[in-house]
Amino acid sequence: RRRTGNGARKVSVMSTSCAQAIKNWETTSGEVAAEATFVKLYCQIPPILKLDNALNSLVNCERLALSTNAIDRLIPLNGMKNLKILSLGRNQIKKIEKLDDVADTLEELWMSYNQIGSLDGLQGLNNLQVLYLANNNIKTWGELDKLAGLNGLRDVLFVGNPIYEGFTKEEARIEVLKHLPNVMKIDGDLVKPSERAAAKGGEEEG
Repeated sequence: RRRTGNGARKVSVMSTSCAQAIKNWETTSGEVAAEATFVKLYCQIPPILKLDNALNSLVNCERLALSTNAIDRLIPLNGMKNLKILSLGRNQIKKIEKLDDVADTLEELWMSYNQIGSLDGLQGLNNLQVLYLANNNIKTWGELDKLAGLNGLRDVLFVGNPIYEGFTKEEARIEVLKHLPNVMKIDGDLVKPSERAAAKGGEEEG
């Protein structure tokens, strides 16, 4: 019985460390991770559960793919001075945080299919252009107002969040525009002039 219990515990914590994932990627790609601009650590088997400091050895990395793991939280990325695209879709992240070190370089953040309920933690990302947060847990439209200072934000994905419940696709798009009037693309489709006018008209009426 005791052996079975220990075995079950071992299975539950089976995971790949970031250092091991980086090593595996170097072996399969033939690249040196510290020199590479695009590092792919997605779909690890067993999955990455925790991010760790090994990521900060990726000093040249401009695009880091960590999607489809079981990551539960972010860590400071103070070694990644060139990071432009961070892909963390299909994980178990509940909170956007600790992105201060990449605030000046990060242009795209892909975090669809997580458990994020708040848009805190994004306000300082001054160069952010793309934000993918489909299928998360955003429940109030007021959360989008936290992105108002991100003047470069152009492409957003929010479909599949509780905020869309009770709205048609068209109504949801107009509601996004009321909060983020400068975006050019919502949920994969370009914003039409008629949608922009509708959003503006709604504001005036309100």
